[in-house]
Amino acid sequence: MEATLYTAGASKGASLTVPEAIFGLPWNSDLVHQVSVAMMANARPTVADTKDRSEVRGGGKKPWKQKGTGRSRHGSSRSPIWRHGGVTHGPLSAKDYSQKINRKMKTKALFTVLSRKFKDGEIIFVNPLDMKSIKTKDAFTVLSGLATATGKDRLSTKRKNTALMVLPARNATVEKSFKNLPQLLVDQLKDISVVDVLQKKYLIIVDPTNAFAFLESKRT
Repeated sequence: MEATLYTAGASKGASLTVPEAIFGLPWNSDLVHQVSVAMMANARPTVADTKDRSEVRGGGKKPWKQKGTGRSRHGSSRSPIWRHGGVTHGPLSAKDYSQKINRKMKTKALFTVLSRKFKDGEIIFVNPLDMKSIKTKDAFTVLSGLATATGKDRLSTKRKNTALMVLPARNATVEKSFKNLPQLLVDQLKDISVVDVLQKKYLIIVDPTNAFAFLESKRT
């Protein structure tokens, strides 16, 4: 399988051979859906929390005597039927939304999404991407050049969720240069997931040779 390699100057480089085991898998919607839902559930914070009658402050004294008042008997003002009382069957912060995902499932789902994006022409391979200084202007120039060279004009706009750029290793200069561009998110290759790739229209892979070696290591 062949792909085009671009440089930071947006010029086309030599032809690039991509591994079929990563970018040539058939689409599996059930697997991608299951892994995506599980990963979003694992990242879901448990915010909603209510107090039952044992946790609400006060209510230690009996509101009035048991008999002789003509009113209903009550033992505590913290009863759920009282104002400011406890909540019955309310949500608790102890609830766990996490789901188990096998490592092989996560890896195959990621490769399946990468294969689909490669087939749809939504992956851009760039090498090298060396920025001498931290400048947002230079970063936008790089994106505009890639938009012109690849014909993907959306890269030069400010539309959110346009592209995800993955780096083989931490590069503070590149990360800070692209940080203020709303259309692009920069992350390290080891940290990307199925959800990250699906949320963006395009995927820009920097230094694909090292990227392929890292992805190949995840298969074992």
